[in-house]
Amino acid sequence: MLSWLRSLFGGNKSRHGRLWIVSAPSGAGKTSLVRELCKRQPGLQMSVSYTTRPRRPSEVEGHDYHFVDIEKFKHMAAVGDFLEHAEVFGNFYATGRGDVQAILDQGHNVVLEIDWQGARQARAAMPEAGSIFILPPSFAELERRLRGRGSDSEEVIQRRLSEAREDMSHWEEFAYVVINDEFATAAATLEAILASDGEVHRSSNPALQARIARLLA
Repeated sequence: MLSWLRSLFGGNKSRHGRLWIVSAPSGAGKTSLVRELCKRQPGLQMSVSYTTRPRRPSEVEGHDYHFVDIEKFKHMAAVGDFLEHAEVFGNFYATGRGDVQAILDQGHNVVLEIDWQGARQARAAMPEAGSIFILPPSFAELERRLRGRGSDSEEVIQRRLSEAREDMSHWEEFAYVVINDEFATAAATLEAILASDGEVHRSSNPALQARIARLLA
């Protein structure tokens, strides 16, 4: 009777969101897939990262990033305010622990789009988080996508390709793997995983492991 009354008057607020960590090599389509996933699931929220790099004219504080100076960033890192943080090309980036926790406490799922190093830190901080690694269908296709951007020099492309090989070697650290060979299918697969209906995409699945082995060969 008491539990029924709590439910009737809104007292049952035990639902808690889940953090989902999504990683991928550059060019695998991670950002586009995460954006599509958020469109399909309005309750899913992205974490706004902190950064020390200068704000671009088109960027909005608190929407694109939380822009802070290096001193504040280092202080926040020292007192444990970040789930993960890293230095990238001379600038620092991080995910706010309190920001993520506040969204989870409201009952919303949170998606965190970061590299495998950041994912490792975030999983250590929140072991209950789900993790997904996105792979291209082949290394040749990855190179085609990177070149198709038309915005990077040959030197940058070669660096990204080299980094991608290293990134892809860490797929086994993630609970699920999605191969982005067709965008709509990959987006639907991500939805299924978040709905606890993606067992075939478990990184422990022998058939998936065999396909990945061929992809990385």
